[in-house]
Amino acid sequence: MGTRNNRSLSWILVGFLGGILVSLGISAAAQKGEPLPLKALQQFANVYGAIKSSYVEPVSDQSLIDDAIKGLFADLDPHSVYLDEEAYKQMQDITRGGFGGLGIEIGTQDGMPKVIAPIEDTPAARAGILTGDLITQIDGEPTKGMNLNDAVKKMRGEPGTPINLTIQRAGSPKPLKFHIVREMIKTRSVRGKMLDGDIAYVRISQFQDRTTSDLVRMLASLSKKQAPKGLVLDLRNDPGGLLDGAIGVASAFLEPGKLVVSTKGRIPSSNEEFYARPLNGSHGVEDGGQLPAWTHTVPMVVLVNIGSASASEIVAGALQDYKRARIIGNRTFGKGSVQSVLQLDKDTGIKLTTARYYTPSGRSIQNTGVSPDHVVDDSAAGNLFRMQREVDLQHHLETQSDTQAGDAEDGDFVQGEIKMFEFGGADDWQLRQAVNALQGRPIQKSDPALVRQARAEAQAEKPADTAKSPAGPANEAAKKLGPAEKKTLNDGGDGVERYRITPEGLIRIP
Repeated sequence: MGTRNNRSLSWILVGFLGGILVSLGISAAAQKGEPLPLKALQQFANVYGAIKSSYVEPVSDQSLIDDAIKGLFADLDPHSVYLDEEAYKQMQDITRGGFGGLGIEIGTQDGMPKVIAPIEDTPAARAGILTGDLITQIDGEPTKGMNLNDAVKKMRGEPGTPINLTIQRAGSPKPLKFHIVREMIKTRSVRGKMLDGDIAYVRISQFQDRTTSDLVRMLASLSKKQAPKGLVLDLRNDPGGLLDGAIGVASAFLEPGKLVVSTKGRIPSSNEEFYARPLNGSHGVEDGGQLPAWTHTVPMVVLVNIGSASASEIVAGALQDYKRARIIGNRTFGKGSVQSVLQLDKDTGIKLTTARYYTPSGRSIQNTGVSPDHVVDDSAAGNLFRMQREVDLQHHLETQSDTQAGDAEDGDFVQGEIKMFEFGGADDWQLRQAVNALQGRPIQKSDPALVRQARAEAQAEKPADTAKSPAGPANEAAKKLGPAEKKTLNDGGDGVERYRITPEGLIRIP
């Protein structure tokens, strides 16, 4: 591989489907200490020739080469992968914030695709797909043993075309079926609004090219009348994205020049440090946006959960290390590794784990995640999101620190029917606790009365009656917490309609 190609990379990202795209700097000189295994390569050539000449059916050279390359990644960590032409284009589309499909981030569990997070205001989210859902069939085809890239390809497609998903959901007695129509997914990563008590709420769903610029404009729009008395930054179910977006978001709340994250690996180019920068029109913020001065001093809470990964963890870890914000919610996913994408030709590449990243204090988040300052359940009646963390993935990269991964179980989970809430809505239990923290009131992990009620209902409920039960503890929690939030998240003036997602479908919030 020529040095020129190695240096042609221009994107930098950290995330579930992205990774950090940096120049690997792998030159011929760097390889001198590790000569190529010529005998093994000759053996590979012999096997290749035997298949090519003698297999019962013809196999194209491209298919053999692609499969051989994929085999090289089979026992590496789950974030290292070969990007064929289609996968490479999909990665480009995702980082640019637009692609055709359903709008979900997925991983794997038990050999099947599992939903990491539905992207807000997309077909999947509106249909009621939830974090932790296991996709057991795609258009009637079982997904057990299906390659993750193949599953993604089947779910992607032309806007306007339908797809049927069969879902296995924790707490549901039988599989759930969803008929979804694909759309062109143009995700808006930053939304916000003002809450009662002059508290600003900002949600980042992904870290994209324009996230920093959009955040600056959002913060400015929220303080047109006066500076907020507090700020809630919501990173729940944010699977990551561009590293530059994470640095930019951290820069909005840290003084310029403070270390945000560092990376360490085997090759010199993997060892880097990234610092907070000034945010204005001359320092990388588009359209000449100006960051309000209050953002560096306003009391602040960051909301995280099991679906907060990678770039989200970089931001949360940095703000926690500097005690700039209190972290509330559940322990994060624990993806603390750096991926470098090396372009093989104009249409293909490889995504290879080349380093671990570390918070400003030197913590590795790999496997451990970010532990919140205050653990708060997803809902008043317990946790909703059941999914694997990084430490549960096959061939995960080991932790290189004294910190051990936390327990896999986070506490009580809602029993029976799950009623999902809108992030930022009136029935958002974790947001309510964030507001309590900013206003000096006690922070509750969950509502003890509702947890006891959930346990009692679970013990009393007969298996045959499970499917008929119309109301579970999560539904009771929603009733107790009050009506739906009537304020909508400000998306910058596009008038986006807001909905509450439920397992039964979409409920519009008036």
